[in-house]
Amino acid sequence: MGGGLVVLGAAGYLFLAIAGHTLPEADATAVKSAYFLINIIGPGLFTALEQETSRATSSTIAAGRPLRHVVRSAVLLAGGLLVVVLVVLGAISPMLVDVELSGHWPLLWSVLLSAVTAAAICLMRGLLGGMQRFSGYAATLAGEGAARLLPCVAVAIGGVAAAGTYGLIFAGGSFIGALVGLPWTRRLPHGDAEGGEPVGSMARGLLLLVGAILLTQLVANLLPLVVTTRLGADNPVAGAFSSAFVLVRVPLFLFAPVQAMLLPALTAAATRCEFDVMRRRMRLVLLAVLAVGMPGAILSWLLGPWAARLFFGGTVSVPGPVVGLLGVSTILLMAVQALQPALVALGRHHTVTASWVIGTAVLVGLLLLPGDTLTVAVVAQLVGPAVVASGVLFALLGALRSSATKTPAPAPVAG
Repeated sequence: MGGGLVVLGAAGYLFLAIAGHTLPEADATAVKSAYFLINIIGPGLFTALEQETSRATSSTIAAGRPLRHVVRSAVLLAGGLLVVVLVVLGAISPMLVDVELSGHWPLLWSVLLSAVTAAAICLMRGLLGGMQRFSGYAATLAGEGAARLLPCVAVAIGGVAAAGTYGLIFAGGSFIGALVGLPWTRRLPHGDAEGGEPVGSMARGLLLLVGAILLTQLVANLLPLVVTTRLGADNPVAGAFSSAFVLVRVPLFLFAPVQAMLLPALTAAATRCEFDVMRRRMRLVLLAVLAVGMPGAILSWLLGPWAARLFFGGTVSVPGPVVGLLGVSTILLMAVQALQPALVALGRHHTVTASWVIGTAVLVGLLLLPGDTLTVAVVAQLVGPAVVASGVLFALLGALRSSATKTPAPAPVAG
């Protein structure tokens, strides 16, 4: 997992660095906007498919039931979600191109393509994660990263760099990652018990998680889009802020696969009513959040502006305190990322979604306030995730207390 994550992470940041150094500043800012849109609309939405597929897979295996019902239901849900996403994107495409993508229609095609490829790779990762075949999961990470990085390097060396070309390469890499994972899906587990995960149960869980994870991506990635809109895509401060924002998200990205590894184990523990095991694992993960996040925030404060200019280009820098406080917001998002799988494992999808709804409402409300753009942005990015983290923590403590008094396995999904 570590090796695959390094390849994928390097590909993402080198992709932005290559675009920043080979494109005009306005085009590079448009590519960054496409990058954030892809993370909000593509993987942001379809990560819900991955998590619900992983939960259903691990629960089915723990109960000794055949897995074929989960696979069939997950494929149906992936197709349905993809159709909805493409219809919505098509309806708002003129606004996206004019406001966020600086008139680059090929970047819109990359966003549309990312939805298709995200459906494929998240379905694959959900199955692999639920079966705890993490070598295959890691292979999808490495394959996706390599398929993004190598063509971008070739384009840059060949002197044919263009915003749309970079966008299509970045979006298409996910499909290659999904193909790489196929060999690990052979020999699905065959259980002895009767029954399977109902498609209706998975659909309810998926819809709740779609809402939660879409809001997760909005909270995590919306800020550069808002700053770009308020300052203008041609303002170098907007590009500098986007670069610094990407940089402070490095710890969050490195922590992302923790959910894939936590969810199957927590689901199996919840199915067996081993709530003490869940508590111990959550304490260890939160300590890991601090161990990874705190050094990241400090380095962001001290070196962030310099590093953003070094890696992503640009003519100006944002102040160090701004970058450092954005790093603190990353710690809060990592804490939510660590706590959320436990609630999903307990079937408390609705509490996850409710926490994100409240936190997002607070974030958006603060972003609408008048004042200095960067100050408003930083305050919103601190307060919104803090509200989400508090809501998820209190919901988890309550869920563990109530579940510990019951002997049956948790319900598949709380509607």
